[in-house]
Amino acid sequence: MAGPGRLTEVTVAADLAPITGQWLNWLAVERQVARNTVLAYSHDLASFLEFLVGHLGTAPGCAELGALQVRDFRAWLAHRRNRGLDPASTARELSAIRTFYRYLELRHGITNPAVRSVRSAKHLPPLPRAPGTTEALDVINHAARSARGPWIAARDAALLTLLYGCGLRIGEALALNLGDVPDGDTMMVRGKGGKERLVPLLPVVRDAIATYRELCPWHTGPADPLFVGQRGRRLQPAVVQRTVKAARTALGLPPAMTPHALRHAFATHILEGGGDLRAIQELLGHASLSTTQRYTHVDARRLIAVHRRAHPRDTSG
Repeated sequence: MAGPGRLTEVTVAADLAPITGQWLNWLAVERQVARNTVLAYSHDLASFLEFLVGHLGTAPGCAELGALQVRDFRAWLAHRRNRGLDPASTARELSAIRTFYRYLELRHGITNPAVRSVRSAKHLPPLPRAPGTTEALDVINHAARSARGPWIAARDAALLTLLYGCGLRIGEALALNLGDVPDGDTMMVRGKGGKERLVPLLPVVRDAIATYRELCPWHTGPADPLFVGQRGRRLQPAVVQRTVKAARTALGLPPAMTPHALRHAFATHILEGGGDLRAIQELLGHASLSTTQRYTHVDARRLIAVHRRAHPRDTSG
């Protein structure tokens, strides 16, 4: 069991004090929550209870927790905003509070519908700037040039070209088998949750994969992995990440240049070229268009210029 930490230092009513310790034990033993998470939740609940001491003007107990209204939780959210606290940490603290309330309801019959009605502000950290076309191609070419042996070079070139040319996640690309790559212009990809989507297979991507397949000494049947390591086993993401890291270091590119950045570049460059956002959503396999929108953030001035050129009702151009 993780120690209660700051919870023991918070002034609470006598009926609540033992319950907080029991909750931590329930998390650690029965729910088997990771120790660091238990410690974080302990800190989060302590912070909330400390706020209630000042907000209510008394040490909170079970009755007070059960009687809190939506306005009380909103006062807590406002308190955190006024202190300049990160929305992401507020969301985590709210999750801890809700978990504690679920425990109170389960084990002590204390219910409070208000806690389920409170929503913290969504916090979506900005994605790094998508690499430019030159940067993406430089990474692909450098990775191929610095590989150990012709077939490894062809593998790295084919894999990174696939990520950039088709917008695949690294896990999606590495999960491909030989039988998944057709001779035609499209390819079926299995994404998150087992959802399948059809992506165009550009000639440059198809040619890079074909070159790699000709050189790879490990390829046999259609059920074998497409991308393999030096011993013929399915290639691991860490190997690809190290390859791209070495390339970006040699080229003097920022740490944001990762295998995933090639997927980011794929989407952004298509949108900059006038691509339809809904179509890009389908190509990326995003469930929500809002995810695609932040994924493809581009220079606002460029979008305005495209709008002015293309929209029939715009007369400012």
